[in-house]
Amino acid sequence: MTVAIDRATGKRRGDRGPRPGPAARLRQSYQKHWYAYVMIAPVAVVLGVLVLYPLVYGLYLTLTDANSLNTARTIGVNHIDATYKFIGLDNYKDILFGPTSYDRFWSHFVWTIVWTALCVMLHYSIGLGLALVLNQKLRGRTFYRLMLILPWAVPTFVTVFGWRFMLADGGIINSALHALHLPAPQWLEDTFWQRFAAIMVNTWCGVPFMMVSLLGGLQSIDSSLYEAAEMDGANAWQRFRYVTLPGLRSVSSTVVLLGIIWTFNQFAVIFLLFGNTAPDAQILVTWAYYLGFGQQPRDFAQSAAYGILLLAILIVFTSFYRRWLNRNEQQLAI
Repeated sequence: MTVAIDRATGKRRGDRGPRPGPAARLRQSYQKHWYAYVMIAPVAVVLGVLVLYPLVYGLYLTLTDANSLNTARTIGVNHIDATYKFIGLDNYKDILFGPTSYDRFWSHFVWTIVWTALCVMLHYSIGLGLALVLNQKLRGRTFYRLMLILPWAVPTFVTVFGWRFMLADGGIINSALHALHLPAPQWLEDTFWQRFAAIMVNTWCGVPFMMVSLLGGLQSIDSSLYEAAEMDGANAWQRFRYVTLPGLRSVSSTVVLLGIIWTFNQFAVIFLLFGNTAPDAQILVTWAYYLGFGQQPRDFAQSAAYGILLLAILIVFTSFYRRWLNRNEQQLAI
């Protein structure tokens, strides 16, 4: 075998030179893609100010005992310096393993998991059912689509306040139940019915998004697949199981993941429906808000620790969820 050698450099032809360092690679990338960097720079700055800085500062607060009594504040013309101190991981230990950890964290964590699972399951099942109906050729289909998407188009606070008025003791729902001689639940007072009402209102708000997303996925499935399945003698259930569901796999995996993240952090529905009057119906994100802003003294450190724990839970879940999806896709490809 003959090896060609460059006489000027003494290197064999085809040999790769030494890999440039990180600084050199960054400089080369900037010289090649400078326009892209300039275009994304404003977005990066805004995200850094609105997301990265609060996240880093919140992480720092979790390592202190900061509250509304020992942070820096100004009263009139008097400025009071901060007196909180660094305590390490004590906040996390107290939240997860302290004497009140079950009442303050684990009970809310379990309810948050149940709330998320039930809401996303209802969102997907009802949204898929409505999408299947609206994907058919029927009279007034455009009108039905418009009416079913209204709960998503209306601002959340308007929807929740409307439901709160209807669920009140003298609201239209209890009045109708009284007229039918049926028992009227205490929607806004009893713990079970508070949770039931929260799931019902959040389902009302979240179904349209699932419906629209799944309807788009249904319209992207090739109609020839249904024709081939029908020619092979497949009934309606078999066509749904072996054609519709596999055709919706990519859309379903995305909207379910988004639904889980949004529902897990759904602050508006719980807070606007109950405020601070339903401690057993609070999910983790609303409980974190209560610790930081709904009590005296306001516990900024513990509230920030709840936020970091929420972020960690979602990151771990998302990584396992994506890995599970990739494994299933590889098995199906085989």
